[in-house]
Amino acid sequence: MKKPAVFMDRDGTVNEQMGYINHLDRFVLLPGAGEAIRLLNDAGYLAIIVSNQSGVARGYFPMDLVHRVHDKMTSLIKKDGATLDRIYFCPHYPNGKVSPYGTTCDCRKPGIGLIRKARESFDIDMENAYVIGDRCTDIEMAHKADLKGILVKTGYGKGDLEYVFPEFPFQPVHVAEDLLGAVKWILG
Repeated sequence: MKKPAVFMDRDGTVNEQMGYINHLDRFVLLPGAGEAIRLLNDAGYLAIIVSNQSGVARGYFPMDLVHRVHDKMTSLIKKDGATLDRIYFCPHYPNGKVSPYGTTCDCRKPGIGLIRKARESFDIDMENAYVIGDRCTDIEMAHKADLKGILVKTGYGKGDLEYVFPEFPFQPVHVAEDLLGAVKWILG
């Protein structure tokens, strides 16, 4: 049976935007993020992270750190009774210096490779699927995947809303203060 899904960006949407999270201590969950994911769980939505992590290809941090950050995120949201169905991330960056990650790929947002991977793993009701993120690339990915994109004002959201979206060809279906507000809008 198909399930609706919410594809969430990580940095700036679920956790504080700090540039590259090159140390575990730099990962800080945003207020309400765990509650938002729990609400999705309770409503029967798949809760899936889709994140660019080009710091791996750039040599800013090892792949192992990405996994440890995801373990920390999973542990923190579990305290709010929430679980993620899957975490997908892209470690690639064109001309990155760390092999084999210094390459062009379709999983780097705004490409839809991460969405494609999720569709291969889950029976997703794509008509009732959303993307939530703080960047124009999240909204562009939503458009390319024929999904509804919601912009949050956390992370880079306020700046992108003011300076990028007035001329950007892809617009969000909704703008929310944060992840919790976006999820409440979806469920409302």
